Amino acid sequence: MADDKIRIQWFPGHMTKAKREMQEKLNMVDMVIELRDARIPSASKNPMIEELCQNKPRLIVLSKKDKADAAATKLWCSALQNETTRVVALDILKENITARIVEESRLLMQAKIERMKRRGIRPRAIRAMVVGVPNVGKSTFINRISKKKVAVTGDRPGVTRALQWSKVNQNLELLDTPGVLWPKFEDETVGVLLAITGAIRDEILPLEEIAAWAMRYLIANHKEALQQRYDIAVCEDPYIMLERIAEKRGFMRKGEMDEKRTIEAFLRELRDDKLGRITWEMPYADSE
Repeated sequence: MADDKIRIQWFPGHMTKAKREMQEKLNMVDMVIELRDARIPSASKNPMIEELCQNKPRLIVLSKKDKADAAATKLWCSALQNETTRVVALDILKENITARIVEESRLLMQAKIERMKRRGIRPRAIRAMVVGVPNVGKSTFINRISKKKVAVTGDRPGVTRALQWSKVNQNLELLDTPGVLWPKFEDETVGVLLAITGAIRDEILPLEEIAAWAMRYLIANHKEALQQRYDIAVCEDPYIMLERIAEKRGFMRKGEMDEKRTIEAFLRELRDDKLGRITWEMPYADSE
């Protein structure tokens, strides 16, 4: 979408440690619960997690479904599901997710549970490792499903720093993990989408370029949302659009746009759904 290359990388030291700890704990779990952002189900897929999971059964939870386009989320659920993977979209903050996750986990592990029963072994609680990129809602998910504050939460990336166990009930135990990115984004668009949705700290981002990319996408796909939110005429130039927003909001200084204030406000409103429910990518053949 963007004409110029936007290079984004963010791989703090604690992520290297988290990856190592996750590898060490994998043999303790039966399955993996992978949270992805419903607005960017492919971009929020961590290829390192594919490597780490070692073919373990996986439940993909598309979090923040209330922020994504409902029709697009339905398509993604269908595209991502396969023989060893189940997919569910959730509004973690508002839905009663415990029963749903326990049932989905049981269905995913049904074959193993039946094998244990046939051998005369009483099935123990399913143990699942919860993984995902930063700011995808893992800690909130853990707290909601456990019905108590087990993990520290925050609407910013990099809050969880350590692995910790949480017992949901007699049927399910969860191992929370820090949000982990990977050392290099092969596709620059992945980094941009993670930046737009708040998975990477704004402090290290080229925010003007990120805002311009987002604006180009909205101009191409959501003109009505721009018109309704800002009450401005839509043109094809993203920088002119940002200037029009600045003028409308009074973000001008001596006749010129206050770039920092305008860009931060625009990105904040995108992340807060002020322009409506937006899905930033659609499923394609190799999106699993």
